[in-house]
Amino acid sequence: MTTYHIGQKLCGRVTGIQPYGAFVLLDDHTQGLIHISECKSGIVHDLKHELRIGKPVVVTVLDIEQYNKKISLSLRQEDMHASQVLPKNVNLRKHFWTNNHLNYGFSAIEKHREAWIKEALTRIGQ
Repeated sequence: MTTYHIGQKLCGRVTGIQPYGAFVLLDDHTQGLIHISECKSGIVHDLKHELRIGKPVVVTVLDIEQYNKKISLSLRQEDMHASQVLPKNVNLRKHFWTNNHLNYGFSAIEKHREAWIKEALTRIGQ
């Protein structure tokens, strides 16, 4: 699997169009989503008027979700003036202050309550 980073420009191919956005195949195993708001500046009423399945596109990686590795893409970034583009060394990685990595899921809160209280008290004491 290829490693991607935020701000990277990629060539891809549109593989699907939904009312909320378009899916783009980046390589044999990786697909990203261009949200309808990232297709172009201004209002887009119907993506089928802007894109078509099979169309090659140049996209910019906006975000890579830390836990599920979903890739958010943009076509609007290509319209930006060169002075507005961020340098490549800027770290745009989001940090989520959550316990999602612990995979609690939908288990009962009571089951984890004591551990959470202990963790919170530890953090307060730091």
